[in-house]
Amino acid sequence: MFQRIMTFSAAFLFISTLSAASLPDIKMADTGLPFQKIEGYEDYRIVATHWRTDKKELRYVLANPIAYDAIKAKKLPMPEGSIMVKIGWSVKPMGAFPLALEADKLQRIEYMVKDSKHFDQNGDHWGYARFVKKGDTYVPYANGSAECVACHSSVASDDYLFSSFQPTF
Repeated sequence: MFQRIMTFSAAFLFISTLSAASLPDIKMADTGLPFQKIEGYEDYRIVATHWRTDKKELRYVLANPIAYDAIKAKKLPMPEGSIMVKIGWSVKPMGAFPLALEADKLQRIEYMVKDSKHFDQNGDHWGYARFVKKGDTYVPYANGSAECVACHSSVASDDYLFSSFQPTF
């Protein structure tokens, strides 16, 4: 029950945060991937949640319909057109229940897209994008996608994915 509530809350927070205006027209300098590539995120489904201890960040992982079907069926490698989105939030104690934490401020939105025609860092066929929240806007991550490629290479045997499907029942 708690996971369903968290899933609904995360989706609602994500949708209400970004749907007030369309996504910014900005791109990653090194990959050319635009923030607007994830326009249509309303159709994405949450497949996993993570707590990043070093950043004290709650992360929700969403998948477009292509990726969702594959990750749920444990089908690797992921098919072309798969998009995985990661949303990072700072946390704060819940006002109504201070023993619990809830998402507070959106910190970053990252995504990876399976596109073997355009991306082949280390044979992974994934393009990476990271957009960081700065005040009321987003900016492309200044260090580019090299950190993404290096980090994800540690899970090459899982098609460069850290997340696996977390069923809700």
